[in-house]
Amino acid sequence: MKQIIGKVSATEKSPSTCDDFSFWLTDETILSPFDIVRVTNPIDQSDTYGVVQDILHITDSPSHISNFISSDFGDATAESMTRKLGLSYAKCSVIHNTKENYMPLPDGAMVSTTDENDIMIALGLDSIPEESAIPAGLMKASNDVIVPIKYNGDFIVGPEGAHVNVSGISGLATKTSYIMFLLKAIQYKLDNDVAMIIMNVKGDDLLHIHQSNDVITDSQKAEWEALGVPCEPFDNVRYFYPYSGRRDSLFTNSAISQEDLAEQFNDGIASTFAYTFEHDVDKISMLFSNVDDPNWTIESILNFIETNPEFKSISDWDGFKEKLKSYVNKANGKSTGSAEIPVQSWRRFSRLINNSINDPLFQNSISEKKERHQGYLSDAIMNIEGGSAFVVDIAGLNEQLQCLVFGDVIQSVYELKHGDFDDLSRKTRKQIPKRIIIFVDELNKYAPSTSGKNSPLLSNLLDITERGRSEGVILFSAEQFRSAVHERIKGNCGTNVYGRSNAIEISRPDYKFVPNVYANMMTRLKKGDLIVQHPVFKTLLKITFPFPSYNQGGSKK
Repeated sequence: MKQIIGKVSATEKSPSTCDDFSFWLTDETILSPFDIVRVTNPIDQSDTYGVVQDILHITDSPSHISNFISSDFGDATAESMTRKLGLSYAKCSVIHNTKENYMPLPDGAMVSTTDENDIMIALGLDSIPEESAIPAGLMKASNDVIVPIKYNGDFIVGPEGAHVNVSGISGLATKTSYIMFLLKAIQYKLDNDVAMIIMNVKGDDLLHIHQSNDVITDSQKAEWEALGVPCEPFDNVRYFYPYSGRRDSLFTNSAISQEDLAEQFNDGIASTFAYTFEHDVDKISMLFSNVDDPNWTIESILNFIETNPEFKSISDWDGFKEKLKSYVNKANGKSTGSAEIPVQSWRRFSRLINNSINDPLFQNSISEKKERHQGYLSDAIMNIEGGSAFVVDIAGLNEQLQCLVFGDVIQSVYELKHGDFDDLSRKTRKQIPKRIIIFVDELNKYAPSTSGKNSPLLSNLLDITERGRSEGVILFSAEQFRSAVHERIKGNCGTNVYGRSNAIEISRPDYKFVPNVYANMMTRLKKGDLIVQHPVFKTLLKITFPFPSYNQGGSKK
């Protein structure tokens, strides 16, 4: 229920402006930052909505010494002989006026709380078409009003804007859980129009998303209902695990239990993937995506390998390693036709390559044995269908191999969207999903702010964020520290979400636009509380979101 909580206060030193105003509060009022209030302009009866940015309390006491003296010179139990005049007041930022009247609010205009309808109007949520609305979370105001907040999907998955980035410290920020909630809402709302590829980078967190969460409570289910999304696991899920060659782990390198893995294999929703020389040699540049190469020698070697006839006759990884040895040998260093590349650079390249291709993930051929469930990851992605959710497990791989797999995923998605497949595949290929969402955690690994070179993976990520929305390729990403991510990538994310962070991170330039009170609140947000920025919203919002509807596995969240 709406109630009057104060009046606008315009003073000589603190006037009302087009952008902000202050108002004093009645003694019984309880208010919080992010609350939205309404003021009716007495001139044209239009409603101005403001969001609370700061709340202060003042008295007529000239100094703290006066307060000390008035308490019998420091007696905390003593009562003051004279009651001080005091009040609380709030500073607000103007976010909307129903008649586009942004004249400063006059002194004495009454301020009231808002209901759900007011908040929808203030934020512009009433103008979002229902078919485009994507649930974002729940906004809880101080007057116990709970409002389901929705994004405009045109700014999440295109065509108006795209890409979502979530930042915050590990654990407390619940970054992965929020993006998974958002993906579930998108799968429910857009169904076959969207396919998603989810990179699992830690434990078995995301390796059971086709199963229901048995520990969720009725009150937590009610939050899903309030947002209009069924509390159900993901549909049409397939899992892809890196091949390990170890029979005792069902030939996979993964944190998932052997019982669960065997069940997924039996249900036909899981497979392993490997890389062969014939099929994947052109992808080895991805292995060096986050390797420092100030003199561009690695790129020179990769170009040499691609154009040199000696490497064209090689058919497997063993032959590739043997050929590299001849270039590493100093005695042959100048007789190879690569005199411009120092022998030391060949040695470094060979060492980095061997650290990777000695992994069982690299096979000389794809096994036809049924118990190995082996295949090419890129081939599976080239056949992804709308409504599907692919989970690619890279948690057990080292950083170089993670870059390779992630780069392979992005490259395959682009080839699919651009129609880069043979005539036979073109005839048998079903309809390509209108949009493909790629979700990756720890984005700073693949697109660091310190990157001094245009690596293949970084180049692809930049292409997604700068042009992907027009092609239906969307990036959902998360990281602990937003300041550690490449400027052009985070700058092109239309929707940004902030979880709990620390004071050092908040002091970075990325947070200069955030009001001080909000920034300070970021350092003490509760688990599950987030601050969101979306093009349609006219202010930053503090929201909560429902508990995960899927089985979160054995890893501690």
